[in-house]
Formats: sequence, C-alpha cells, structure tokens
Amino acid sequence: MPSFTEAGLIALAAAARAASRGDPFANPVLSVALALSRQLDEGQASHADMADALRQIGRAAFLDRAQRLAHAAGAGLAGADAALAGLATRLARPDPDDSPVPLATFRAACERPRAAAVFTAHPTFSLPRESTRALAQAAGGLPLPDPLPLRPTAPTLTEEFEQAAAAIANGRDALDRLAAAFLGTARAIWPDRWTQLNPRPVILASWVGYDTDGRTDIGWHDTLRLRLRMKRLQLARLAAQIAALPEDCTAALRGRLEEALAAVEAQIEACPPTGPVKPEAAQAFAQALVGQREAALTTPQPLVELFPAAIAAAPEEQARLALCVARAGLVAHGLSLAHTHVRLNAAQLHNAARLRFPHLGSGPEDPARRRALFAAINTALEEVSAEPVDMGGLMAEQASAARLMMTVAQIAKHIDASQPVRFLVAETESGYTLLAALLLARLAGVEDHVEISPLFETAEALERRGERVVEEALRSPHWRAHLRRVGRLCLQFGYSDSGRYVGQVAATHLIERLKLRVVELLARHGLQSLEVVLFDTHGEGLGRGGHPDGLAARFDYLDPPAVRAAFAARGIPTRVETSFQGGDGYLLFGTPSLAHAAVARIAEHAFAPLPGGEPDPVYAEGGFATDLFAGARAAFNGLVEDPGYAALLGAFGPALLDRTGSRPANRQSDTGGPATIRHPRELRAIPNNAVLQQLGFPANLMHGLGHGAVQETEAFADLLRRSPRFANALAFARAGLALSDADVLLGYVASLDPATWLARAAQTRRPGRAAALLAVATALEELRLGDPARAVFRRLKADDLALRAAWPSDLPIPPGAIGGGPGVPRMSDRLFALHALRLCLIHRIWLLAVEVPDFSPRHGLTREGLVQRLLRLDVEGAVALLDQVFPIADPPGAELDFAEPPAPRHGGYGREQEEIIRPLRELFGLVREVSAVVSLECGAFG
Repeated sequence: MPSFTEAGLIALAAAARAASRGDPFANPVLSVALALSRQLDEGQASHADMADALRQIGRAAFLDRAQRLAHAAGAGLAGADAALAGLATRLARPDPDDSPVPLATFRAACERPRAAAVFTAHPTFSLPRESTRALAQAAGGLPLPDPLPLRPTAPTLTEEFEQAAAAIANGRDALDRLAAAFLGTARAIWPDRWTQLNPRPVILASWVGYDTDGRTDIGWHDTLRLRLRMKRLQLARLAAQIAALPEDCTAALRGRLEEALAAVEAQIEACPPTGPVKPEAAQAFAQALVGQREAALTTPQPLVELFPAAIAAAPEEQARLALCVARAGLVAHGLSLAHTHVRLNAAQLHNAARLRFPHLGSGPEDPARRRALFAAINTALEEVSAEPVDMGGLMAEQASAARLMMTVAQIAKHIDASQPVRFLVAETESGYTLLAALLLARLAGVEDHVEISPLFETAEALERRGERVVEEALRSPHWRAHLRRVGRLCLQFGYSDSGRYVGQVAATHLIERLKLRVVELLARHGLQSLEVVLFDTHGEGLGRGGHPDGLAARFDYLDPPAVRAAFAARGIPTRVETSFQGGDGYLLFGTPSLAHAAVARIAEHAFAPLPGGEPDPVYAEGGFATDLFAGARAAFNGLVEDPGYAALLGAFGPALLDRTGSRPANRQSDTGGPATIRHPRELRAIPNNAVLQQLGFPANLMHGLGHGAVQETEAFADLLRRSPRFANALAFARAGLALSDADVLLGYVASLDPATWLARAAQTRRPGRAAALLAVATALEELRLGDPARAVFRRLKADDLALRAAWPSDLPIPPGAIGGGPGVPRMSDRLFALHALRLCLIHRIWLLAVEVPDFSPRHGLTREGLVQRLLRLDVEGAVALLDQVFPIADPPGAELDFAEPPAPRHGGYGREQEEIIRPLRELFGLVREVSAVVSLECGAFG
C-alpha cells in the first residue's frame, strides 16, 4: 500500500479505526504509528516521502480552513453592501410603509459608537506572513501558491504592528462603506441636511505595541513611536482620500495634511530606537515632539473645520459623499488609524502606588487592612495634584505602571488629545486596583483622558469578585466622579484564562451572570445614564471563545440576547467590543472582502432587535442548565488540580509548538531544557490550549459536561434542540468532540508508559531493536510521567464516553461548521492520520535518543540528562549540544603543510552526525510540520 501519500495515510487510518471497533484492547493510532515505522525500517519509505505526504495533507487542510474562513465571515462584497444598505434603511424607516424617523433619531443611532473591533498582539501568528495572506485570499477563491510553507516564523514586535496595521486599514475601508450606507440613506430622505452627519456606529481599536502586561521588552519610546506611526497612517489615509477628489474644493485640506504629515515624519525620525535610551536621544525626541506639536496637530478639529467649505464647494454629489465619509472616519478615530488601548496587570499598579505613596503600604491582599487601605487611597485621591510630565522624568521612572501612565500623558499632550486611551488592567480582583489606577492618572494629569477598565477572567473574579470590584470602586466619590466625567464604565471579560480554568462552556455561563449582576449594580447606584462598554477579549481558537459557527454566532455567544435585553430594560446604553487576536484574528480582516463582511456582521449584531416573545428555554427552565454548568465547572476544576493533567500538558506538549509571537521565549529549567510544569497556571492560556489541540483532546471545550448530560439525557437533548442560547454555547462541545479522539490521546499517554515499550520489545523481531526499546522504557521510568498521565486519561475518558452517549445523533449542524456530518461528531480520518504519523515520528526520535554514545559531561549535562531532554522533545536544544559534543568539522590546520609526512587526521564524528544528529533534525522538523497542519484542522492556534 502506498501509505506515504495523503490518500494512503488516510486509508490506513480509516482501516485501523474500522478494525478496532469491537476490540476494547486495540489502539488504532499506535497500530498505524507502528506500521509507518516499520515501513521506514524496511526501506519502503523515507523522511522525504513523509514530507511529501505532509505537504499534500497540509494543502488540503489549508484549503478547508480557507473555506471555513469564508463561511464564518459570510464573505462577499455584494452581499455585505446589501446588508449594510438594508441596515441603514431599517434604522431610518423601521416600518417600510410609514414615514421615516426624525433626523435627530437617525443621528443618535448612527453617531454613537455601539460596537468596536479591537486588534491585539496575542501570539497566534500561526502561519508565515505570506501564507497568512494566501489563506485570506484563498477564502475569496484565489488559488493556493506553490510552495506553501506552513510552519510559523515568530514575528518581531514591528512585524506584528505592520500586520495589525494592514488588517486595520482593511477594516477602515469597510467602515467607510458602512458610513457611506448611512449617508446614502440619509441623502435620499433628508437631501438638504445629510451632510451634517458623521456616522460611526462601529469603530476600531488596537493595543499592538502598547501591551506591557507580563513583558518588559516594550519600552515607553517603542509605544510612542508606534503610536506616532498610527497617527501617520491616519493622516496618510485621509490625504489619499482627499487626493482622489477635485483639487479646487480640497486645496486647504491638502495643504494642512501635507504640513501635518511632514511634522509627524520628523517626530518619528527623532524617536530613539528600540533598546536602552540615551539621555541625548530622549532630549532630541522631546524637542521634536514639542517643537513640531502644532504643525503635527494634537486634535483633528483644525481639519474637521475645513470640511464644510470643501463639501459646499464640491462639484457633484459623489464628491460630497466622499468628503463626508472621510470626515466621519476622522471624527470616529481622531489622529490614529485606530483607538488606543494600553494594558498592564494589577500587581504593577499596586507596586507603583506603593512606591509613590508609601503610606498605602501593601496592596489589597491583606484583608485585615482592607478598610484602612480604602480610606487611605481615597484620602490620597483627595490630596494629590497633577505633576509635570516630561521625557526626562519618563526615562527615569522605574515603576512600570507609573511609566505607562506618563506615556499616556505624552500621547494626550503631544500626539492626540481628542480620543481617550483605554487603560486595561489584567488580574483585577479588588476595587483598590481601580482607585490606584485613578490615583496614578490624576498624578500624571490624564484622569479625564483614560478609561480605566478591569479585566475579569479567573473563576473567582467571574463568580464573586468581579461584582465586588465594581461595588468597592463605586463606593469612592472620586471613582463615581471620574465615571461621570468620562461618561462610561468600561469592563473587560476574558475567555482565555476562564476557559482553561473552568472550561469554555462553563466560563460563558459565569460571564453572562456577571454582566447581568452589573446591570443591577448600576441601577442600585443610580448610574443608569452611564454607557457601559462590554469588552470581550477572546481569540479565534475554540478554547478562547472563537465560535465554531462563524461571526454571527460568535457575537450572540459573547453578547447574548438576555444580556442585551437586561441593559435595555434599565435604559443603560452599551458598547460591545470584541477582540481579534494576533495573526489568526487578523485573518478576518485579511482582504477587503473579508473585512467588509466582518464589519457587516458586527454592525448587524450592534443593531439587532431585542428578543421578543417567549423567553429562551435555558432561562425559563434554567434548573437543568444551571446544574449542568455548575457540575462542569466543578469537574474541570478537579481536572486542573489533578497532577496528572499538568504532567500530560508538560510532558512534551510545549515542544510540539513553534513560537507564534514576539513574546520572549519560555523560561528554562536550572539544568537546561524545558521547565517542568507542575500546574497549568505555569503555561499561558494560548500554549495551554494549543497543547490540548496537539494531543488530540481539547478538554477545555467539553470536559465535565458528560456526567451531567448523561444523568438527564432527554433534558439535555431537548434543550439542545429548543434553546438557541444553549445550543450556541454547546457548539463548543460539539466542535470539541469533532476534534478529539480518546484513542489518539491514549496513544500519547501510552507512549509515556514504559510498559508500552516493554510490550513492544517482547514482540520485535528486528535485530538490535529490543535493546533500544528497553532503553527507552528505562529512560521513561526516570521521567515518572506514565502513571499520572494514565490516571488523568481515565478521568477524561469517562466523561468523554458519557457526553458522546448523551449527544443526540440527529442534531443538525450548521453548514461549514467544525463537527459537520451525520451522527455524533468524531475526529476525521485525516486528523487521526496526522496524529498517528506524529506518534511514529516521536517514537523514532526516542529510539535515536537512546543510541547517543556516552560522552564526558558538558556544562553539567550528562548523556542521561540529554536523553531526558530528547524524551521531552527538546530536540533543538539537545541537537545543538550534540553538535558541540560530536563536531563534524576537520581539526584546526588540517589543510596546512607541517614539513613532514602527515599523521592520520581523525576529523570529527561523521557517523554520529549522519546516523543520529541529522535524522533527529529531520524528524523533529516533521513533528513541527504536523503541528502546523493540526492547527489548520482546529481552525486556529490555541
């Protein structure tokens, strides 16, 4: 059988799965892995054959991913334009047979931003940049390039910024079409007043280059440089829009834009490069910022004031429309291509507050000081006054939170004062944190230029502390006054950490309940007039809230009808913001067509009518669902605390992943190699989820649901069929079932068990192989991962069996969604074959590892330690050491004539290089290649 082709591998996997049915002791994935390994042993296939088969499978998976991307966005320019036009028409004339609404009503509907797309730099750049572009283009029907590289190359911060800027530019073009739809509708109804409008119901924002939570490689000058680049992009974009119009009516705008662009360019040139800043460089930058301040503009108002004359002088309607569209984009985003978000964590704020105000003492961790601490910080807020901020002080400031707030002050003074900066605070678990942020803002003179926003992401924050955080802050008159001045309360909800600690489905239940409690809290404090920003930060990965059924379903998942109805009932206006994280998120804005479709879906949700009629059964008959989610949360918490779960995640899972972002590399152990993971908290959410994907069992999507579902199978199936909200949330479990297979997970777990290798040693007939298999078994005994991994497998398998038994086999699945097809969702044969192939590769690496000859310890590393690193797939680090231990280079001076007959030169370790080191590199390259294809099959990285 020609196994090393796409068709051959898939057929082999399908046959093994079929043969194992009815045999409880069979393991089809290991059977396929062993069959492939024997083909390599017998010379029937080579590493090159494997690479060719992977290329075929990769292209097929890539094309399927492109089709799912198109389906998720609902791509198509004509359809998106029609959707936007229909939306604007409905708002202007809710009853087609009646008169239109007053212009003031239409203006209020289209000029209040009610939705935002936020672009972040999360490390999900899971494809090379050119392949990411090809994927977006393939979603629009363009053919795939050849070659098609799939393994990611970690971008720099600058490259992340450039990719984000390209996606945002496509988004801004789509927003122009949205504005044009509103203006076109208004022109038909109010022909003499439509040019007064600045439609901006959807806006864009970014924190790429401004996110300092957990990283120290972004300096204050990097943030200012990138913010200036966003300003230049906005001005250049506006200049291009104006340049396309008649010069007679736009001469004043052209001249002022040219002057501003030249000044901003000079400011960017003066900004110090990345790295330590010399005082003289900071001084020169300060002089450029201050000296060019007026020419560069610090508010769009001077430009906005030039538009009425240009519109009045425009020779025809199309030019007037284009000018109004350009002005709307300027008013919506100020002097930036997108709004600015900065981010840090609560500990950084507490440290900065303590350094500047020593009498505050420790942070809110000490419950005995809680009342005294709040009294002290309220007194500090009463007494503090703004201090000057300059580049010298910014350069000298050691506290990261104070430095970030001073950076915001420089943005407001010298770059753009027209738009507030969102100040996001991760790990917020006390109202004190919000007051500390306000204190630093007041000290820097920017309390009215920042929107301080807590992030609620842990189970504790979502279930109890989130409401208490807001309540504690609202007790402060300074916080209430701040909210009234800025006009809104901004809250951030995280789906990544919550999903990995309590499970994605249980997390959405907790988040929804917290949002509903916020409604009552604001009403209790008489703050219904505030706008509430609900910023849902999630990724494209299923484990981080990227819905498997597309954008429209995603927005209903993040902003369910019950939440919208609760805020509306209290008369509280809301803005729903959603994140598009890293390269995977930017894909939805990767082409003009995709961006246009994405903006159409965002706008449709922003103006979706409130639910009417009978309440969703999940609320009306909520007892079963509440018990199900509570049980799932408790079960998942048990999984997270199980030592076997950390063993499973950390055994070799992180080594399966290429770097997908600019964050510094993961920490290492004291003796070199990957650090031992003792608890899931030691992994970030994205690699945590990515490891689960790579192990063929995304437990964060469905674990814990099985026990409750199988207890009341009929109620479970009935709710899935009748409740849109329940079905929307359980779509994640459906996708999890489609991407998981207990046999695959058992293949990885059994590979860690010495007994597997002993059993294989007893059966092998290949000369010399039994000794190698026994050596692998002995080395695995030292790792001590087999028993805890098998224990956690039993936990996962039991719940998986229960959920599959309870899942209704006749449940319809949306077209194009993950988990499509009849019956209970199951892993595809293609994905199963990929896991089998990778297990074969891993086993070959381990067999080579025990063939490494003994050597003298180098830098504290022994042969045994190096074998352990190879078992954990730290192949790149181990091979680099092997190159030092067994060099291939000729000895120094081998080419020289030493005036005597030459003695024999024993130049290097050719055999070790040829038989061990080179094959290790090839095999591990293929392991990582499989990982790239698995990410494609799962729809996103992590």
